[in-house]
Amino acid sequence: MAREPFDVIVIGGGHNGLVAAGLLARRGARVTVLERREQVGGAAITEQPWGPDFKMTALSYVVSLMPPTILRELQLERHGYRILPQGPYFAPRPDGPALRIPDDPRARHEAISRFSPRDADAYPEWESWLAGLADVLGPLLTETPPRLGSHRPADLLAQGRFAWTARRWDQRSIADITRLFTMSIADLVEERFESDAMRGVLSVSGVIGTWAGPRSAGTAYVMAHHKVGDVGDGQLGAWGFPEGGMGSVTRALRDAALSFGATVRTNAEVMRIIVRDGAAVGVVTTSGEEIFADVVIAATHPQITFLHQLEATELPDDFVEDIRRWKTRSGTVKVNLALDRLPEFTSAPGFDPDVHGGTIVLAPSLDHVEQAFQDAVAGRPATAPFADICIPSVFDRTLAPEGKHVMSLFTQWVPASWADEPHRDELNAYGARLIEQVEAVAPGFTDSILHSQIIGPYDMEHTYGLIGGNIFHGELSPAQLFHMRPAPGYADYRTPIRGLYQASSATHGGGGVTGIPGLKVVEQITHDRATARDRVRRVFGKPS
Repeated sequence: MAREPFDVIVIGGGHNGLVAAGLLARRGARVTVLERREQVGGAAITEQPWGPDFKMTALSYVVSLMPPTILRELQLERHGYRILPQGPYFAPRPDGPALRIPDDPRARHEAISRFSPRDADAYPEWESWLAGLADVLGPLLTETPPRLGSHRPADLLAQGRFAWTARRWDQRSIADITRLFTMSIADLVEERFESDAMRGVLSVSGVIGTWAGPRSAGTAYVMAHHKVGDVGDGQLGAWGFPEGGMGSVTRALRDAALSFGATVRTNAEVMRIIVRDGAAVGVVTTSGEEIFADVVIAATHPQITFLHQLEATELPDDFVEDIRRWKTRSGTVKVNLALDRLPEFTSAPGFDPDVHGGTIVLAPSLDHVEQAFQDAVAGRPATAPFADICIPSVFDRTLAPEGKHVMSLFTQWVPASWADEPHRDELNAYGARLIEQVEAVAPGFTDSILHSQIIGPYDMEHTYGLIGGNIFHGELSPAQLFHMRPAPGYADYRTPIRGLYQASSATHGGGGVTGIPGLKVVEQITHDRATARDRVRRVFGKPS
C-alpha cells in the first residue's frame, strides 16, 4: 500500500533547510519552506551591494563537496550546481618571500624548503595524516550520535551500533581522535613544523569562525572539521568556488525542492511554533497566519527556535538551560571588495592562477594570529587581524565586468560583544588596517578598490540570523560537539517536542556548507514515521 503523504513545515531557507525540504518532497511529503528574509540561502547567498555589475558572496564564500547522496537525489547539477576548484595556499609576507604550497609535490617541496627543509620533508607526512583522518571523522560526522548515558533499550541499541562502527579504529586512531578533541592547533603544528611561515598558515584553519586562538584547546578539531570534504565517500576533499557565488548553491537547492513539489515562501517569518499536548502541529507567522503540519523542522539557530519561538514551559528546564548556555561567540568580520584590477604582489609579480585563484592568507606567524585573538579577548579589535582571502572572479567571470574583480576577505577578530551594537566607525577603522596589510604585500592595492562592504557580528546576527555572528550557529568546541550538539540527549535531530526536529548548523555534522544536518534530519524523520506505522500495525492490525 502506498504511503500517505504528510505535511512538513521547514523554518528557515538556508542550505540545510532546503536540503531537507528537497529530500522530503522527493519522498512524497507536502513541504512548505518559510524564510524570514526576501531571499533563501541564509549565510550562503550572492548579493549585489554595488549594483548589477558585481555579484558578491556576502558571508560564506567557499563550499566543500556535499555528500554524493544529496547531489544525486536532488540532481543538483541539473539545477546549475557547479564547483570551480580553489587554488593552493599563497601567503605573502611583508618582510620577505611568500610561502607557496602548490599541489605538485616536487614544486611544493622546493617552495617550502625556502623556509625550512625540515618543514618540506614533514609536509607529505602531514598530508598523509590528514587523509587518514577521513576514516576516523567520516563515521563521526555522518552517523547520528547515540544518546550516551540513556538506558532506554532503543538508545542502548544505538550505542551498541556506534561501538560496532568504532571497531575498525585501532589504538592509533583512538589516539588521533583524543588529540583532535583536546589539543590546540598550535600544539599540533608546532610539533611538526618549525618555520613561522608554515605555522602561521596552518594555524588559520584551526580558528576560522571560532572564538578561540590557535593556542586554545580543541582548535585541532576545528582544523580537521574544515579539512573534511566529501565525507559521504569517506574522503577528504578540497574547497571550491560555486559558479555564480554561494547563492548559486542555495538557488540550485531551492529549484530542486520546487521541482519535487515543495513550496518556498520568502518574507514569511515564523513568530511561534504551535504546540499541543507536547507535539508540534504548526507555526504562526508574524503576519498572524497559522499553518499546520504533521512535522516541523527548525533549520534556524537553536536560541531562536527554543528561546523565542517556543515558550519555556513547553520544554524541559534542563534543556532550556543548555540552550541558554550554548556558546555562539565569534568576533568574525567579513570584508568584501570590488576591484578595478587584480592585486600585484611584490613576491609574485604578474598574474598567476595559483596565486590569484588560490587561498591568499595573511598570517605571517602563529603568534600573529594568537595576538589578534588576545586583542579581542581584551575588548579591542585586532590591531593586525589575520585574513583568509579569495578572488573567485579569477575563475568565475559571471561575478564582475571584464577586467574587474571581487575579493572576499574573511577576517578575525573583534570583541564578541560587538554582536550587540553595530560599531560602524570601529569596523571601518578595522577594515582600513586590514587593507593596509594587503597594501604592504601588494603595493597599489588600495587604489584598486572601487567599492567595499564590511559585515561585522552585529550584521551577521541581526540581518542573517547568526546569533553572536557565529557562522556555525555555535562554537565548534569540544563541549559542543557530537552528542553535545546542541544539547545532551538531542544530537539525533529530534527535540523534546514530538514532531519538531532540528537541522541547523548547530546540529551534529553542521559547520560549513555540506548539507549533512539536512540529510540526517530526513533520515531521522523517515525512521520515526516508519517506526510509528509499525506500532500502529502491531496494535491495530492495520497495514502500513
